[in-house]
Amino acid sequence: MNVVALAGGTGGAKLAAGLQEIVGAGLTVIANGADDVEALGVHVSPDPDLCTYWLCGEIDEERGWGIRGDGFTVFERLVELGAPEWFGLSDRDLATCLERRRRLDRGDRPTTIAADLARSLGARATVLPMCDEPVRTRVRTAAGWRGLQEFLVLEGADTAIEAVALDGIEEAAVGPEAAAALERADAIVIGPSNPVISIGPILAVAGMKAAIAASPAPVVAVSPFVAGAVVKGPTEPFMRAAGLEPSAAGIAATYGDVAGGLIVDAADPGPDPDVGDLAVCRLDTLMEGEAGRRRVAEATLDFAAVLAS
Repeated sequence: MNVVALAGGTGGAKLAAGLQEIVGAGLTVIANGADDVEALGVHVSPDPDLCTYWLCGEIDEERGWGIRGDGFTVFERLVELGAPEWFGLSDRDLATCLERRRRLDRGDRPTTIAADLARSLGARATVLPMCDEPVRTRVRTAAGWRGLQEFLVLEGADTAIEAVALDGIEEAAVGPEAAAALERADAIVIGPSNPVISIGPILAVAGMKAAIAASPAPVVAVSPFVAGAVVKGPTEPFMRAAGLEPSAAGIAATYGDVAGGLIVDAADPGPDPDVGDLAVCRLDTLMEGEAGRRRVAEATLDFAAVLAS
């Protein structure tokens, strides 16, 4: 079975890990690349790397990012030498970014690099960035525009969001590897990630929605709201800034033109969203541990099979 998962952030990465347990090398993850950042002399791709670390079993689940058991020896020395200290990378995480920087400098495509890095670290699934062209999410607050990582990490995402922009999105296009994966997919899953800054940039890439629509595979979106609230991350303020209701109903409105089905948490307090022909399935979407991730992944693929029948 071939499955494509659109992911960015913890929820989508966790579901991707569950899907990998079921379909193995049949999984392709298309990860958000709009929150990439140049820091400490390297090129950091937070979402592709987060997905990779979940898929290869290295993720620090307690912290929610980086590599389990990793130290910060190199970063701490860099700070002593005068480097900015707001964006920390652990030692093995830094090694990933150093290798990416080396390969970018010799002219390799970001798509090839991401797939190779994931494979080298032991992921069975294929990890692809949403495009090869540089796209950067920027956030406007009362203090002006800044990069997404500055807003999230340096400022703690505690300022009211006035607007969100995707610099470079006009030049971005879906790559041949992602297009091919969507064409041969038996199911397409939109992970429970932030719909504005994680999934939104993926769908905004030229040709992405068309490739999804052209695929014969059913498309299932999974709401990030568990019992009416987001488990982790600033999904609600970003949805409000985009004029979306921060709820499962808002998720349905966001993906109604892309997905054929929406999975809503069984404990969500709202009624089933009523958006066009969007089918709704309710189940426990809290992914606790490996068993929880696999359970939600299996239910998602079962729902996709129902939509396909």
